[in-house]
Order: sequence, then C-alpha cells, then structure tokens
Amino acid sequence: YCILCQSRLIYNLQLNSWFVLCTSGDLVKVYSTRTEEWLHSLQGHTNQVTGITLNPANHLQVYSCSVDGTVKLWDFIDGILIKTFVIGCPLFAIYVSEKHTGVLFLHVSMCFQLVSVHLPKSAEQEVEAKEMSAVSSHISKNPSCTAFGRGVRVHFFFFLVFSLKATDKKGAKNAFTCIACHPTDDCIATGHEDGKIRLWRNFIHKKEYTYSTQHWHHNAVNTLCFTPEGTHLLSGGIESVLVQWQYGADNRKEFLPRLGGSILHISASSDGQLFCTSHSDNKITVIESSFKVCGVIQGLVKGDAVLTDLMIDPRSKALVLNGKPGHLQFYSLLRDKHLYNLDIVQQEYIYEAGLDQFEVVKAAFDIKGSWLATVEERGKKSSDLEFFLKLWAFDERTQSFVLNTTITAAHTDRIISMCFSSSEETTMLVTAAEDSQFKAWCQGADDQNFWSCDFVGSYHKLNPTNCSFSADSSLLAVSFQEVITIWSPDTWEMLTTLCQPPGVIRDLCFGRLSCSKYLLGTTTKNLLCCWNLLTCELEWSTSVDVSKLQPDPFSENVAAFSYQSKHTDLFVFKPSEPRPLFTNKNVCSEKVHRAVFVPREEPLNSCDESTQWLNRSQLYFLTQNMDLLTFSTATEEDRMLSSSKQLVIDDSVAVTPFYLLLGKHRQQQQKLNTQSHPVSDKPQQTQGSLLHTPAHVLPAASVLCSMFVNSFLISNTGVQQDPLRYFVHINIFLFKVKTLVNFPKLMKYELLYL
Repeated sequence: YCILCQSRLIYNLQLNSWFVLCTSGDLVKVYSTRTEEWLHSLQGHTNQVTGITLNPANHLQVYSCSVDGTVKLWDFIDGILIKTFVIGCPLFAIYVSEKHTGVLFLHVSMCFQLVSVHLPKSAEQEVEAKEMSAVSSHISKNPSCTAFGRGVRVHFFFFLVFSLKATDKKGAKNAFTCIACHPTDDCIATGHEDGKIRLWRNFIHKKEYTYSTQHWHHNAVNTLCFTPEGTHLLSGGIESVLVQWQYGADNRKEFLPRLGGSILHISASSDGQLFCTSHSDNKITVIESSFKVCGVIQGLVKGDAVLTDLMIDPRSKALVLNGKPGHLQFYSLLRDKHLYNLDIVQQEYIYEAGLDQFEVVKAAFDIKGSWLATVEERGKKSSDLEFFLKLWAFDERTQSFVLNTTITAAHTDRIISMCFSSSEETTMLVTAAEDSQFKAWCQGADDQNFWSCDFVGSYHKLNPTNCSFSADSSLLAVSFQEVITIWSPDTWEMLTTLCQPPGVIRDLCFGRLSCSKYLLGTTTKNLLCCWNLLTCELEWSTSVDVSKLQPDPFSENVAAFSYQSKHTDLFVFKPSEPRPLFTNKNVCSEKVHRAVFVPREEPLNSCDESTQWLNRSQLYFLTQNMDLLTFSTATEEDRMLSSSKQLVIDDSVAVTPFYLLLGKHRQQQQKLNTQSHPVSDKPQQTQGSLLHTPAHVLPAASVLCSMFVNSFLISNTGVQQDPLRYFVHINIFLFKVKTLVNFPKLMKYELLYL
C-alpha cells in the first residue's frame, strides 16, 4: 500500500473556535486550535482531496470533495462518515451558499465548469447525485477566484462581469488573483497581480458599478477574507504579512509580519474569534482576533526543492531534509509532527523572487549522530560560486547541534558528494568535488575540537561523481566518470579500479550484512551493475533506468526506482541475486530522486513473503511534487484502521463499582443467551447502537423511544428473560434522552463501561 504523509501543500482550510481542518493528500486532518495537536483524520477518499467546506445547516459537519469524483459529508468531531454523494467526474473545489441549503456548487474538470448539485435525500449511505446543472464555464483553476455573497437581492453574483484593462497607463498588472464577498453589504473585494485590492459597489443597481482601490502589497494578492461581522478585510501574499483592513475606513490597516512562507489562504471562525493562515511552507498559523499568534501547526516543510538527501538522525530517529530557507528540518515520522529547524546558513532570508541567497545543498550524519556535516552554497555559475563546508557537534546539554568548524575553501569547485565512515571508533568525512579531487577530513590528533584535511586523492584529472564507504569502513569507493576506484582508508592506497560498464557512474553503494562483498552502481547508459569485490569482476548487470538506488542499512535489501513511460516503478532486490524480491509497477507518476529506509522500533513478524522486506525498516520516498510516500503492510493498515474506528477501554483504567455490580451479571447473561438462543441478538444490536453512537448525530428521541421500548418486549419463545436487564437498559436510555442536549459527550464516555 502507498500512504500519503502530511507533506502536500496545505491550501483548503476550515476553522471554528475549537478545530481547524485541512486537506492532506487523500485525507482531511483535524487539529485542535488549543493544543495544536493532531486529533484524527477523515479517511475515505481514494484520491486527492481538493476542497472542504463546513455544512451551513450544521457546523459540526463538513463536506469534502476529491478527484475520485465523490463528495462526502463527515461528522468531523467524531470522525464519522455520514454520507457519500457520487458525482462521477473529478472535482477541484467545493462551495456552499447560506441561502441554498441542500445545494452544493462544485468545480468540475469538464471545461472547468462551475455546477450546482442538488443533494438527494436518501437513507442510503452512498447515493448518486443526478440533479446537476451548469452555472458557468471556463472559470479560473484557482479556487480563490470564486466566492459567494449573501444573496439577499441578487442570488448569483458570479454572473456579473467586472472588466479592467490588462495594464493601465502606468504599466500596472490588473489581472484578478482572488475574490471575497462581504457577508452583509453588497460589496465585492478583488485582489490583483499588482498588489492592489479593489472594492466594487453599486453592481446590483441600474447604475454603472464603481470601485475604490487600496494598496499595500508589493506583489500579487494571494487571498482575501472578510471577517464574519464584515468589519475587517484580511489579505495576504508573498510578503508573509497578514494585513487587516478596516472596512469603511480608507487605508486604515494593521500588520502581522514574519509569519513564514507566502500566505496562500485565510479562514475565519464563525464567531470571529480566530483566524487561520496557510502558507507555502506547509504551515498553519492560528491567530487571535487581537492579532496575536496563538498557535502554529507545522507539517513537513515544503520548499522549492529538496537539495539534500533524505536522512535519519541516529539519535532522535527523525527524518532530516531541507526545511525553511537556509535550514534543516527534523520531522518525527512516528508522531507525524515537526520537531524543530536547525539554522545552517545563519542569515536572514529575504523573500524576493530572483534574489541569489545561500541554500543548504548537502548534509550527512555520522553513524552515532554525534556529527553533522553540511554544505551551503549560492551562485549558479562557477565564476560566482560561493560555498562553505560546516561541521556541527551534538551538544548533550542543549540536545541540539552546535557549529564546530567552518571550512571556507574546502575545494576550488562545487562539492557534489560526501559521506561519513561507518566505523564507531574513528570518524572520517570524505568530500568529492568538481575540481577533480576528493578529500578526507579528520579531527585533529592533539585537539579534538577542530577538523582538518587528512588526504587528497584524484584519478587522471577526472571529475568524481560519487563516493561511498563499505559497511565496516574498510573500503572507500570513489567514482570518476566511467571508472570506479577502490581505496584503503588506513593507508590511502588505491587497491583496484572497476571500469566495465559504459556510461558515467550516477549512484554508488555497498551491500550490507551477508551481501557486503558486493558493490552496486548505476550509469547514465541505463545500466544497473553489481561487482564482486572478492574477484573484482562484474557479477551481473541489467538494463534499467534507475533514478534512485537506496540500500537498507539494516538488511541486505536494496530499493531501485525506475522512471519510464511517465511513471515510476519500484524493485526491491538483494545484490547476491538479480531476481527482485518485490516489484510495484506505477508507484507514482513523477520521478523519484530521494528515498530513505527508516528503522522500526520493533521488527514485524510478517508471514507474507512479498512484504518481508518491510520487517526491519520502512521505505519512504519523495516525489517531484513534494509528496512523501511510504509502504506499509496489510497488518499495519488493519491495526491503524481498527484503532481509528473503535473506542477501547484500557485495562489500566480504574473499574467503577457500578461496572463490578453489573458487568459480571451482564457477561453471565450474554453467555446464557448465546447458549440457549444464539441467533436472537437483534435487540442487543439496537441497544448497542444507541449506547455507542454520539448523541448529537442520533435521530430525535420521539423517533427512537417506541423502537427502543419495543425491543424489550418479552418474546413468546419460552426463554425466561432477566427483568434486571430491562430495568438497567431502560434507565440508561431515559437518562441519555434526558441529557441528550446538555451532556452528549459525557454520556458517550460514561456509558462505555456498560
């Protein structure tokens, strides 16, 4: 199975005073605005979720639409799927109107149409929505360019056409970028590419419409949002500054700066007490109405590109890769939570397009996690290139990495590969660069607080392409174009060369455990080769275009990602034999350049031969669209599904006297009923569903009362029934009806003991 982690860019956002909902792949994730913790996920769509919106008739429910062609209605507090409406075509956005309950407006893929869908009333959980009518065609792909007004005198604001010239006399860019409707007045706000905001009025009268202009943003306005009372207008853009404009007061505004990445979307709670902004770096910021940040929900930080490899911190077991500009992020895969950012560049980043700034391009950990090596650079041309090699030591006191050594002239040209030795006794770093050299760096013999160059190697003035240590650090392989050189780190003697395959060496790695005698390499001529280091001969080779070769450090397995015919295939194999242990065709539609094996806390006992390669570690890989994907076994899926769908009382929870009194009696009675009348369990199903269903989603008490009481009538079967059972259940039911409005949540958890 492939599971999407929280790495996709957060755009769709819904908020009330207690919860914030956002889309994440094929899930809708629910977070607490008070604790910033992930509560649960709404899981049911089979493709990317593209839009969410609260149900105007019940703000405890939310609609979601997906590319899978369905609209789902959820109870997001308890994570329950209420109903599925089948539309039948990919959906890209969803809107609701306060004046049109039972009607959804959807952005469908056919000519980018906006259609209205009347939701059928049916008792079935899945129903096909057939009553659908087109509203407008060829609308913008951006969901922020469609909005609904209050509809008091005019029901369809989107039929109105406002026109501006593409450029005015001063060369300003007037193209529309977003739109918002005032909740009480006949006013529409639009954002534009030149950073201006225009407020349109008089469009429902016979007079010609008018507009006023407000300007602060120096670039395009990405999103607009009116507060529920309509007293303020919120705007955001690339500047990462939330601007609050006072409605009706010309250019009176407040600012909340330095929020992170570009602001993509703004949402306000229904009571106006909280605002939320989603950012281009996959972050949600929760803001109080007093314009103070009260919470940050950070997903896997999304940047322009991941230049480093995917790494695992040996100490915290966190995933490490590029994060904020100039930073490395540490992300807990187990908790699906961002831990912290490590500032590598240590310079203020300026959010301006086209500005050349330092970026972290390489990083590597030693085997203990005591040292971290990073390379930062700026400048695309060799003549303008600046780069630094930095080594960071782990500080036990602060539990973070502290800068130890900065090397300003490690090489004369760009560093393209580096790796630490695998030995626990001595720590060595090897860097290879486009200056035709590789260098070995070690700690000083007298003073352990600095690093210096220990050896410089080259081969016929060829540029190196990769370097890798063997599992025991007794060998170092450095590839120079089409030639692989094998070195001894103890004496720095070149032991042998391997040059059979045609093409430049692209990836290079040693085998592990029982396969440590093998060396694997991929070439630009679409060859995957395996050499036997004992005989120094080519063991086998196969023709496959491998975009990423990733060894598992905890087993003999190696993963190879192959991109062909606009999709990526995965092959898992052992170097000792070319036959794959596992094959998965069409893993994703993008090319995979980054992957890592993550160790498990406890090995799995998988009996399925096809998934045994996942017993010791789990494979994660990153696509070009910045989606982090992983493989899991069916056992893990079943466990996660059951834990999310069932409420189980832990054995460590104290047992109440009421449970001791009735629990044993109930178990004995159920056992007696099963032996005497095994098929007569329909009343118990009715009682169980009433006792365990959330009170606020149950039908009215008047509907349930007669049905529930009838279930306690003694049947004419000759089996003696226990009157205590009826007494207990009827009293429970009456107590629940009595507290249906005031204490629905209390009832749900108090009755679990019964």
